Amino acid sequence: MLSREDYLAAWSRWHGGAGTESPLVRGWLSLAYALARPLAGLPPVAATALGLLVASAAVAPAAAGGRWLLAAGVLVGLSGLLDSLDGALAIGTGRASRRGFVLDSVVDRLTEAAYAGALWAAGAPGWLAVVFGALCWLPDYLRARAGQAGVRETGALSVWERPTRVIMTGLTLVGAGVVSGLDGADLVVTAGTAAGAVLGAVGVVQLGVSLRRMLAD
Repeated sequence: MLSREDYLAAWSRWHGGAGTESPLVRGWLSLAYALARPLAGLPPVAATALGLLVASAAVAPAAAGGRWLLAAGVLVGLSGLLDSLDGALAIGTGRASRRGFVLDSVVDRLTEAAYAGALWAAGAPGWLAVVFGALCWLPDYLRARAGQAGVRETGALSVWERPTRVIMTGLTLVGAGVVSGLDGADLVVTAGTAAGAVLGAVGVVQLGVSLRRMLAD
């Protein structure tokens, strides 16, 4: 298993030179690394598949409402950790591959669709949940298209990276579960989803400005 600093450097290389200086990104990756160390023998694809299953499982308790929203939020957070765990296992143990990198990206998008579904099931307006989900997908789509156009870097890290999406979804559902006895769950879910959509829009603008400069070079 690589050291933590070597793992962070390797993660950056696999992600087009993305920086790991942000406290949120560095903390998230460090947590995944700490979880991966005792599980070094686990196949990364097992963590990938489990993460998708856990994210999908969050929809049912979100639809049940009430205190079940707490369970939905916990499942979302766990799915995010599992998603980071598969990358930490692959990169930290030298088993990273292009095929695994693509598979992980596809699963990330599917789990984010599940997050949007969970928010909708918990009470967010359908159109708002769709906007939330689309803004989860759009930054990575932009990066992928820019890569096809010859941009080797990932662009600036924005306020709407993968950890933020997981945290916003999880905290929104947990917050709704906390106030569910006061009939305020729908309001919390709608406000949290709207806040995520605003962050998503800001993140897309940040990334767009960065990629526009790279594409002009």
